[in-house]
Amino acid sequence: MKSIKLSIVALFIASASFAQVKEAKTEKAPAQVTVPAPPPPPAPAPKQSVVKWDQEMHDFGDIPKGIPATYEFTFTNNTKETILITSVKPACGCTAANYTKTPIKPGEKGMVAATFNAASAAPFQKSVTVMTNEGGAEAMKTLSFKGKVIETAPPADTDKKTEIKS
Repeated sequence: MKSIKLSIVALFIASASFAQVKEAKTEKAPAQVTVPAPPPPPAPAPKQSVVKWDQEMHDFGDIPKGIPATYEFTFTNNTKETILITSVKPACGCTAANYTKTPIKPGEKGMVAATFNAASAAPFQKSVTVMTNEGGAEAMKTLSFKGKVIETAPPADTDKKTEIKS
């Protein structure tokens, strides 16, 4: 038994000594320093829209669960040029949006309709981002709405069994 232990220790020491590698002395070439190119300038952020919105925040108040609620945000083109709504992006999947897709001439009105799917009972605050082309550049406006989805009372149970007395 002693000889087996002694053999294992000798084998371990031998394998450890052969596992060592000598580091070869070599001359290292001087490292080349590369200067990274400056990052490209960020794309200009869209400016704020200058069209006159009738209301930028709407409060639905209490709405019943399971019934979608829609609000139509309207605006007047008070610029001296025709504008176009290029995109409308709801902040989440629980909101759908529709908007005026034709060019809006100066003095005319346009609209963005936001529909909230009231699927679960809870307070909510959502937004819709509207992109327009004003002055030949992209312009952005964020419209918001809030409210509280409430549970509706369950319908009266009409399947109750009634006793018939004779």
